[in-house]
Amino acid sequence: MRYGKAVVLVVEDSTIIRMSAVDLVFSAGYEALEACDADEAIRILESRNDIDLVFTDVQMPGTMDGIKLSHYIRDRWPPVRLIVASGEAILEESNLPTGSRFFSKPYDNHAITDAMAHLLSIGNSTGC
Repeated sequence: MRYGKAVVLVVEDSTIIRMSAVDLVFSAGYEALEACDADEAIRILESRNDIDLVFTDVQMPGTMDGIKLSHYIRDRWPPVRLIVASGEAILEESNLPTGSRFFSKPYDNHAITDAMAHLLSIGNSTGC
């Protein structure tokens, strides 16, 4: 088990929204990393072994959207928790990997931080 602050990777192509989400992560007491698209997010995930949760947008430029990214992360890094948000797509959580949470934009900051706390507590309570 790793001790210290949980690490959250924010994946969002809009600089303003990404900065706001990073501030939200910091205010919730977590360490925040940021990526502007799925390709950058994957490079960060490949270079670090301490990312606990990915908070991603659905629509973004690059080789994959947030839905494909969340499935890729679940397949390659199963312990990483996932929160997916979108201002345009309304998704059924059944379209996302098991255990993921979906929020429509604009989202309520308290709902996001509550979901982070819940998902991270699940992540810390399981293991060998």
